[in-house]
Amino acid sequence: MTASETNNIVKVRDDHRPVYFSLTEEGKFQLCEGKEASWVKQNQAFGLKELRNHIEPWLTALFQSEHLSLLAGSGLTHAVHYLAAEEAATGMREITLSSYKDEIKKSAENAAKKIGRKTGNLEDQIRAANELLCGLEILGKYKEAETLGTELTSALEVFAKSILQSEARITQATEANRERAFNTLVTFLMSFASRTGVRDRLNIFTTNYDRMIEAGAELAGLHLLDRFLGNLMPIFRSSRLDLDMHYNPPGIRGEPRYLEGVARFTKLHGSVDWVQTDNDIRRIGLPFGVDEVGPYLKAPGLNGASAHKLMIYPNAAKDRETSDYPYVELFRDLAAAVCRPNSTLITYGYSFGDEHINRVIRDMLTIPSTHLVVIAYNDPLGRILQTYEKLGRPSQISLMLGPVLADLQTLTETFLPKAAIDKTTFRMSELLRQRYGTEPHPPPEGSGESEWRA
Repeated sequence: MTASETNNIVKVRDDHRPVYFSLTEEGKFQLCEGKEASWVKQNQAFGLKELRNHIEPWLTALFQSEHLSLLAGSGLTHAVHYLAAEEAATGMREITLSSYKDEIKKSAENAAKKIGRKTGNLEDQIRAANELLCGLEILGKYKEAETLGTELTSALEVFAKSILQSEARITQATEANRERAFNTLVTFLMSFASRTGVRDRLNIFTTNYDRMIEAGAELAGLHLLDRFLGNLMPIFRSSRLDLDMHYNPPGIRGEPRYLEGVARFTKLHGSVDWVQTDNDIRRIGLPFGVDEVGPYLKAPGLNGASAHKLMIYPNAAKDRETSDYPYVELFRDLAAAVCRPNSTLITYGYSFGDEHINRVIRDMLTIPSTHLVVIAYNDPLGRILQTYEKLGRPSQISLMLGPVLADLQTLTETFLPKAAIDKTTFRMSELLRQRYGTEPHPPPEGSGESEWRA
């Protein structure tokens, strides 16, 4: 049974196995036939309030783990785009190549089937085309290599333009929809980034090529630390991983504290505004929602770069050393961030289609104190549940699958912890407990505040 067949699956706290439930005609929820849970009876109808009581305290506790990481997949881009433009963002369509198109398509399909996808996508085609390009040059077939390289450059230009078109549709949406989309994105990001000063920085990872997270962080006033250094045209630096931002509290010397509103940020598959120039990777000043990337590649210092120089995974320079760079550094950052004791990784909109990432997650779960939370709108290919079964560590994995649980607006308003440092709330709760032996009553449903019981 998959998430698409039953709409919603939840497994958190003391759920021993995934709980399947569906929407009733009365607008309530009910367990699917043959399924059971400790927090609701078989034929009992329940709503968002019961789900919130079951999910939100668990997520609040996990979000204050010693190490917290967020992995955002394409589902985040589609969710924000749908809130703004009321349609899904542009997907990864297959590219059209005339040179060796059958061979490239076959290789892409074989690569896709190995990781559980039915057909190859653009990433698979680019990977196969790049490998073929290297092979043609080794064989001395330079004319054929030149033709294929030209076609590949044109295909990458089209793909980069489709990414920018998705960004542009958000900026061109109605003011009300655009504000709703960005406000929801800001709330989503700040729910993760609002950590107490004694905790490690939030690590944000994404497989997306667009700048949705960057745009949300800018609106939220969230400073993102990445490996790029510079102002006009930042350069990717391998030596800048440990940079951070601190401040000295008044009256305290020698004890700098973390500055709030700062997170580490890594784009695992590159970005539409990353360009390879000679031996460096630079981030160009590409405005959010601009029509095309071409004119910005003519900037001084880029040495006449073409779309083939865009650092969109797995596209890179032809030699082995640069094709591994900078992606090997980025995946090393992922492993270093999550494969630590007392670490929690939250995935949103990630379909577990990247074996490089899945391998890191599998290694992370070998540490008993780590935890994985999977949040996804659907699981059409069943990869999420297959991975859950394959990992074989149910006590370390929480699931929130389906539109009721993973709709971005519902998720931020109902299930995610409030976007604020909770120290004041804890102090108030402790004060009331000492005075009256009780705690604040639960707030109205959907208020966004943490709930406390007597």
